[in-house]
Amino acid sequence: MEQHAHYQCDVLVIGSGAAGLTLALQLAAQTRVIVLSKGPLTEGSTYYAQGGIAAVFDENDSIESHIEDTLIAGAGLCEPAAVEFTTRHAKQSLQWLIELGVGFDRVADEQGQPRFHLTQEGGHSHRRILHAADATGKAVQTTLVDEVKKHPNIQVVERVNAIDLITDKHIGGSSGRCYGAYIWNRVTEQVETIAAKFVALATGGASKVYQYTSNPDVASGDGIAMAWRAGCRVANMEFNQFHPTCLFHPNAQTFLLTEALRGEGAVLKRPDGSRFMPDFHEAAELAPRDVVARAIDYEMKRLGADCMYLDISHKPAAFIREHFPNIYEKCLSLGIDITQQPMPVVPAAHYTCGGVKTDLNARTDIHNLYAIGEVAYTGLHGANRMASNSLLECLVFARSAAQDISARVNQMELLTQLPAWDESKVSDSDEEVIIQHNWHELRLFMWDYVGIVRTNKRLERALRRIELLQQEIHEYYSHCKVSNNLLELRNLVTVAELIVRCAMARHESRGLHYNLDYPELLPNAQPTVLTPPQQPSR
Repeated sequence: MEQHAHYQCDVLVIGSGAAGLTLALQLAAQTRVIVLSKGPLTEGSTYYAQGGIAAVFDENDSIESHIEDTLIAGAGLCEPAAVEFTTRHAKQSLQWLIELGVGFDRVADEQGQPRFHLTQEGGHSHRRILHAADATGKAVQTTLVDEVKKHPNIQVVERVNAIDLITDKHIGGSSGRCYGAYIWNRVTEQVETIAAKFVALATGGASKVYQYTSNPDVASGDGIAMAWRAGCRVANMEFNQFHPTCLFHPNAQTFLLTEALRGEGAVLKRPDGSRFMPDFHEAAELAPRDVVARAIDYEMKRLGADCMYLDISHKPAAFIREHFPNIYEKCLSLGIDITQQPMPVVPAAHYTCGGVKTDLNARTDIHNLYAIGEVAYTGLHGANRMASNSLLECLVFARSAAQDISARVNQMELLTQLPAWDESKVSDSDEEVIIQHNWHELRLFMWDYVGIVRTNKRLERALRRIELLQQEIHEYYSHCKVSNNLLELRNLVTVAELIVRCAMARHESRGLHYNLDYPELLPNAQPTVLTPPQQPSR
């Protein structure tokens, strides 16, 4: 049965962080855009990003240096063309944000003229991070949201889950094209269809697959799983970055302590007050994130400690309050005065370096389907993302996708008659407890078996459990009405399988992937690319 789509647009953007909103704003002058947001418009990883955005603004810095630092951090797995493309378009992308009104911090130079205050983070050889105090993401996101809400050509639909992309397999076509998406409206609890000439996935990462994560609740790998089901290749999912320093406190499970703290002199200590990073790397606290996270993990396991400590209390109190006002206030609300005492920290799953394989225009393997930001694998990050290159990637690739779509949007027809969602064989579930149990089980064994340190045996165990979960979830999904938790669990278990299969395919330790059974580097680094099997539609 076919029906007219509930919504129609030129471009459907699934996700409302920096990548999705930048794309929408870049396109809105000449196209009708719908932006889908799973929660409220501000809820996503962008909003919580503390550090900043990397670009060359200092006359003593160079694009070549930014390229070199990124390639080194990526441990030999970055695609040089993607690194060069991103760094060369960085300043232009930042200028666009500045013109929109994002208030990056400024200081006076020797002549008393204002210039941007640039900070330095791990892996960078120069100060090149533009930031808005320690809440850069909030400044970027609120500015973008304000602009999007004002634009007459952008329609925002909040509190919806994208279920699946509508492709040829749904309509019996053969053009290899995407025509829109099925969405679940969480307010009406109905499945609706959206017809679009182009669809862009800007759904963020998949760190919610792990027990401890710095990410907001919405980061459940939806775009990666949907693209995989639709027939897109996925790459480098074994490289999940664990942020070394998440605040360890029962009331602050997702509060990050920015890398900029270490950039400004904070040191890591054991519970007895002794420093340990000099034992692991010559750059000590400014070593790449994977080194720092593994060192903290190692010391915690060796000592049987719940956490390690990050200490900046040797710096002047006024300096700490000025540079890290949000962290100071948050810690103080939990009874920790960071001007006087160290902060308890643990590593937490933070950033998905792999994702849906794209080219430099953000195109995927399916015609008219794009992927931008953390959902995508562009080749920029390689085996380890360098700090403050992630928001940059969102901006640069949103702009290149917008140019590509703009050049083609008028030649593309909109297919408005789409197959209706079939709910004829489903019923309400009275077993929500099963979903909750599967959810906790998945996140716990991914943390234990596919975490910061892996082994072949742990990966095999994880895969066996994933396959059992997939059978249960598939059966549940086939017979029960969809819900937010069911849709996220279905996507997370797909992403978990992709992570494990990528990890099993890499017979070395490189960057963020550390396998005790393969501790050495292979001489030739190659990305891990998975190709999906042909899958029947529901």
